[in-house]
Amino acid sequence: MRILSSSKNVFLTLTIFTLAYNINAQSQNLTLNQDSKFEQLLNDKRKFNTSISTNDSYRIQIFSGKSDEAKKTLSDFKREYTSIDGTIIFNTPNYKVIVGNFKSRIEAERNLADIRKKYKSVFLLKPGK
Repeated sequence: MRILSSSKNVFLTLTIFTLAYNINAQSQNLTLNQDSKFEQLLNDKRKFNTSISTNDSYRIQIFSGKSDEAKKTLSDFKREYTSIDGTIIFNTPNYKVIVGNFKSRIEAERNLADIRKKYKSVFLLKPGK
C-alpha cells in the first residue's frame, strides 16, 4: 500500500469537499398541482370519520335475520325515523339492523321506548358491545 504525500491528501480532500458541497440531492422548491375536488373529498371524509362511533355510544338493535328482510326493515325505519341513522351489520349467520348513535343511556332509552311501539324485538346495545 502506497502512502500519498501530504499535498496529494490535501488536494483530494479539497476536491471531495468541493464536489460534495455542489451536490444537491433534491430541490427544496415543491409545486403541487391538485384538483379542487380532492380537497372537497378530503373534507367529506373528515366529516364522515367524526360521525363514526368508536363503541362509546348506545345503539339499538331492531332486527336480526335474513339479508332481504334486514334491508327492508332498515329502509322502513329510515322512512319513519329520518333523524336517526341506521346500518346493517353482518354477524354470522344473521344480518342485524342497528340504529342510533346516542351519547347517553337516557337518550337511548327514550328512543327505545318509541321504537318499541313499531318494532317488537328491539333492545339496547351498550358501549363496547
